[in-house]
Amino acid sequence: MTGSKSVISTSDARLSIPYALLRELRPKQWTKNVLVFAGLVFSYELPDAGSLVAAAGAFLVFCALSSASYVINDLADIEQDRQHPRKRLRPIASGALPVSAAWVTVAVLLTVSLPAAVLLSSAGPFWAVALSYFAIVQLYSYKLKHVVLLDVFAIAAGFVLRAVAGAVVINVQISPWLLLCTVLLSLFLALAKRRHEVVLLADGAAGHRRILDEYSKLFLDQMIAVVTSSTIVAYSLYTFSAGTLPDDRSMMLTIPFVPYGLFRYLYLIYQRNEGGSPETLLLKDRPLLLSILLWVLAAVAVLYRPW
Repeated sequence: MTGSKSVISTSDARLSIPYALLRELRPKQWTKNVLVFAGLVFSYELPDAGSLVAAAGAFLVFCALSSASYVINDLADIEQDRQHPRKRLRPIASGALPVSAAWVTVAVLLTVSLPAAVLLSSAGPFWAVALSYFAIVQLYSYKLKHVVLLDVFAIAAGFVLRAVAGAVVINVQISPWLLLCTVLLSLFLALAKRRHEVVLLADGAAGHRRILDEYSKLFLDQMIAVVTSSTIVAYSLYTFSAGTLPDDRSMMLTIPFVPYGLFRYLYLIYQRNEGGSPETLLLKDRPLLLSILLWVLAAVAVLYRPW
């Protein structure tokens, strides 16, 4: 019996590091990289097999780069994360994933993703966009996240570069309106995340991250209100003014899904005190997920209708 118990505990120990590594890579957050397919869909290239393969390759590259960035960020924030009620459970902060193993993981991810980005650059300088994304995330991790307002704009820049990368990899132009909507929506998510941190940590917010002392609920609520209304207006204008859309302005049929999705997110922020993890909300909240899926289906139906 004693021997059996020791075997089980040893086996569990061996399994713990791979499981901790999988958690550290944060596969749930790969949903953010779906933005690389925006260029494919809105440039009418979705039926093209070559473009689809290139976009899928770009998606995988950004998954690897984003996971490497998460690991680097957690390595830089070990002490701060240990003071956070939720982040202290992250694999590196909790000690489940050794620091040495984390650095090896970063090296492997970069060794695979950066050469792959170069191979995908036959149609355009995709490698430059991918490298810019990684550089901005590092700049955010070590500097910009400590600078008020620039921290949320850095997060928004990461989303925009994902959308740009998806267009560059298949050598198509992406509508400036679509980029503007991406900027506004990503600012909305970043501000909601900051608000959640301020509310969750309360008086201990500055102890976890100094920049949180520069924000207040009132200040964040005002910015969220401005960005929410701006997003709705920008998307509405996009649907009937972008030259790449159908001339009959049928894209306007997709407008209702946008304010509903934003309002649902606001409900989750203000009524349920959520918003700290957009990727988790997306997968967990069915009304929000349904509104996004319906928007995607409606947009594809409008863009690819046979008449």
